Amino acid sequence: MERPAWAPPGIDISVPSVSRIYDYYLGGSHNFEVDREAARKAMEFMPGLPKIMQANRAFMRRAVRYAVSEGVTQFLDIGSGIPTFGNVHEVAQGADPDARVLYVDHDPVAVAHSKAVLEGNAGAAVLAGDLRKPQDILTAPETGALLDLDRPVALLLVAVLHFVQDADDPDRALAELRGALAPGSLLILTHASYEGVPVPQERAGGAVKVYKDIRNPLIMRSREEVARFFEGFDMVEPGLVQMPHWRPENPVDQEDPYAFSGFAGVGRKA
Repeated sequence: MERPAWAPPGIDISVPSVSRIYDYYLGGSHNFEVDREAARKAMEFMPGLPKIMQANRAFMRRAVRYAVSEGVTQFLDIGSGIPTFGNVHEVAQGADPDARVLYVDHDPVAVAHSKAVLEGNAGAAVLAGDLRKPQDILTAPETGALLDLDRPVALLLVAVLHFVQDADDPDRALAELRGALAPGSLLILTHASYEGVPVPQERAGGAVKVYKDIRNPLIMRSREEVARFFEGFDMVEPGLVQMPHWRPENPVDQEDPYAFSGFAGVGRKA
């Protein structure tokens, strides 16, 4: 198997990765045949998966612009993935050139590619880290150099918590992160759910099984379970909703039902 120049040495390119599968859904070029194969397999059960990812990204961009409009110009994006067009730093710095963005991911391809994309951008950096170990993220020199945790920060957990199993205690990780954030900080979150998926749960379960088979289980949670992650935050209007319904900038297009799979919300720390 040919190793492309952008693939960091030492990574196993025979094992699919969640962030490279996501990159493929979004039409990116930083994925291998093994990732495309897993993505195609999942799409046999849920052909609208790319549409879900697009709705996710569109929500993220609206939420980042909202944060800047509220005076929050520091962003901590955990589980940031491989930067494709319209990433957090582009949106944030487009709205405020002084905005600062720290990306965190545990996929070496995502980290290496982010470094390349961010070269020469003094207001953005990337850190290899894992949501399940928040203290490592909070105490990293990169975090201290870029973010002032005494001022409000927008914490992005976009399409990442559904890869954290209950056994890994996502509530604890969130509580630690929340505890480190200044009042006025925002939590920007999306999460997969069977609710809103336009195919029967058994069929959607086929796509979920693909992730389980590649040892990256996808944990589908109910709206109630996702709402729990906002403990300690006041929900920003319109609350926890399907992605297209969170502060749409244009009339909501009802065309593709897949866009309404899962939930999105923004909370503010009192």
